[in-house]
Amino acid sequence: MTVVPTLRPWLPSDASVLLTASADPELSRQFGGRTFDETAAAAFIATTYRFDGHARNWAVVDDGDLVGNVGVTAIEHTHGTAWISYWLTPEARGRGLATRALVTAADDAFDLGLHRLELGHRTNNPASCAVATRAGFRAEGVERDKLRYGDERFDVETHARLATDPAPDVTGLRSVVSDV
Repeated sequence: MTVVPTLRPWLPSDASVLLTASADPELSRQFGGRTFDETAAAAFIATTYRFDGHARNWAVVDDGDLVGNVGVTAIEHTHGTAWISYWLTPEARGRGLATRALVTAADDAFDLGLHRLELGHRTNNPASCAVATRAGFRAEGVERDKLRYGDERFDVETHARLATDPAPDVTGLRSVVSDV
């Protein structure tokens, strides 16, 4: 029996998955080049992959396996804005999970009363651009040399989705908050 892909808050017991994911050369950028051990991964989950009034980080679970993250962070209630990000393990890519997770996280953020969600991707990452576009995030411009990984700098294309934008024709994922 196949289990429906789900979003749920991160748990301390997810540290081993984060440890494995951060070892992937492409994903290590998502973690600022950090190397984790089990203790550091658990601490990262507790402090960075929080699920509270300022950040809502969702673990992407597919067929029982944790395969990624989608996070709504820097939640700013005065102006109704937030930053959104996402990643998947290499094995989970190419099946629409990132787009579906992004749509679900955006809908949850709009349900909280937020109005504008922003994200950015390296301009040399067309797959991330495609995820953002399919999830209804419109490109707004390029920020030159915004990110630095090691000694290399990257331009970033910024996208945004407003609560008033048309909803994309994408079926989101089931989300479970009872584990918080």
